[in-house]
Amino acid sequence: MRRIPHLRWWIVGLICLGTIANYLARNSLGVLAPELKSTLSMTTQQYSYVVGAFQLAYTVAQPIAGAIVDRIGLRAGFALFGVAWSAANMLHALAAGWLGLAFFRGLLGLAEAAAVPSGIKAIAEWFPARQRSVAVGWFNAGTSLGALIAPPIVVAVSLWADWRVAFIVTGAVGFLWAAAWWAFYRSPALHPAITPDELTLIEADRPVVVERRSSAREILSSGRFWALAVPRFLAEPAWQTFSFWIPLYLATERGMDLKQIALFAWLPFLAADLGGVFGGYLSPLLMNRMKLSLIGSRVTGVAIGAALMIAPGFIGLAGSPYLAIALFSVGGFAHQMISVLINTLSADVFTAEEIGTANGFIGQAGWTGGLLFSLLIGQLADVTGYAPLFAALSLFDIVGAVVLIACLPILSRTKEVR
Repeated sequence: MRRIPHLRWWIVGLICLGTIANYLARNSLGVLAPELKSTLSMTTQQYSYVVGAFQLAYTVAQPIAGAIVDRIGLRAGFALFGVAWSAANMLHALAAGWLGLAFFRGLLGLAEAAAVPSGIKAIAEWFPARQRSVAVGWFNAGTSLGALIAPPIVVAVSLWADWRVAFIVTGAVGFLWAAAWWAFYRSPALHPAITPDELTLIEADRPVVVERRSSAREILSSGRFWALAVPRFLAEPAWQTFSFWIPLYLATERGMDLKQIALFAWLPFLAADLGGVFGGYLSPLLMNRMKLSLIGSRVTGVAIGAALMIAPGFIGLAGSPYLAIALFSVGGFAHQMISVLINTLSADVFTAEEIGTANGFIGQAGWTGGLLFSLLIGQLADVTGYAPLFAALSLFDIVGAVVLIACLPILSRTKEVR
């Protein structure tokens, strides 16, 4: 095979395509929520249970999926889960009521749980530490790109055929990606297209391979885990809200129809893409210009993102739906900054051999927060409105940044030991 210079960036592109397929399937539900509530006679509370089924399954499965990928390897593991989430999303077309939809949604959550741990593991294997935040930024852009293209694609297919076909089409995309991943992915040491110089660059910055992986108990009892898990628990409700509730909010509180939602609901996710990429480049910029440490630059970026998250707290006061979408967009930008840097920190403080499991547990903490908040929305949105719930999201991220700053000595010591 011909040698490809800078092959690691092509690997990031392949991971990004996988997350696009993942989030296209995932966000189909949110786009179709107004239509599904009517067609399947769902209440807002029942819709929250459908969302919760995905979140609960995803929450439980993340460390399990991460451990499976650690055990059987990225090539087979990520492809296997890609096939599984594609099939699960297509099965949504069989739903006849909210209970059936919740069941298929749970299957999707079990399968999609491998995406982020697998992506972070690949970046830990392929990138030197100083470039990881940039790589995570581009990989993380796939989450927003998938959410960004979901509204126009799902609405177009739904109007052309119906909502059942929309689930089939968005699910089928994942099969194509899984085949591409299996065909082209290898670890750096085994990839026939990597150049000797790039392999040397990657291996020179990796820690010594440990004789055994840390057990789940050792990971969960470590300070480095809790230093990342608590901020992730507090940050994730914002992204869950944006992903699953923006279309329904725009329909119920702002009076938008399905076509208007398709025209505007993608903007927060475009902003999120920009925020994720910006967050990735911000860390090396802070290191070069302000001479911050590797860990310190990540934490500073999280703090800046938390300050920007104040904006969506004022959505309830917005005088027009367009101003509300603008505030959602600031929130999307800010959240993805935070997400990229917390995920990068997990690759900084855990070894490549244990990162799939560790990132899975950290993701589980985040999705626990997202699940609880979605259920809270389901209980309160029709009673109190969305405004106080959006305000709470701003407070969560500020508290999370304070916790991360307080834990900076723990994370810095871990980096020094490695």
